[in-house]
Amino acid sequence: MVTGANVDGAFQHKQYLFRRKFFRIFGGAFHTYDQNGNLLFYADQKRFRIREDFRIYSDESKSRELLRIKTPQVLDLGATYNVFDSATGQRVGALRRKALRSIIKDEWEIMDSNDRQVGTMTEASLVGALLSRYWNLIPQSYTISTTAGKLVAEIKQHFNPIILKYTMTITEAQPSIDQRLLVSAGILLAAIERRQTAILGD
Repeated sequence: MVTGANVDGAFQHKQYLFRRKFFRIFGGAFHTYDQNGNLLFYADQKRFRIREDFRIYSDESKSRELLRIKTPQVLDLGATYNVFDSATGQRVGALRRKALRSIIKDEWEIMDSNDRQVGTMTEASLVGALLSRYWNLIPQSYTISTTAGKLVAEIKQHFNPIILKYTMTITEAQPSIDQRLLVSAGILLAAIERRQTAILGD
């Protein structure tokens, strides 16, 4: 759980809509809105990098950077995405994609700042996962749970063949996982899991 005056209020909402920007040929750009349609974050994926590099800002002006998401290694299917607080430079935690398991059903490990696993993000349905591999119009659904199996959040993809959108709903009153990691998870899903469908978007 993350609380306190040092954490931006945008990371304390109960629902987020992640939307991939339309017509971004190189790199990626993503908007995140609250349930009332207000812009909370603008994320920019740096272009022409051999290592993934995302910057999350408070708005499109990029005047205030909130988070950085970076891979320490050259991109591969099992990459670890480290999340840093831009104001303090401190590492918030990491998300690691389970490469072999994700061939059939997407699975991510969520780590805290000490590299202890605190949660897992997985596709909710094996059947839906298999169908989505062959037909990109099948919307994906995910659950985020603690290592003890307690549900923290649900993520549902909108049915839209052109614009990639996910809605994340926080189900815990006081989330057991740092919400900066939850927001990072939503942005990574929009960037990583459906790259093949997201050359277009806005």
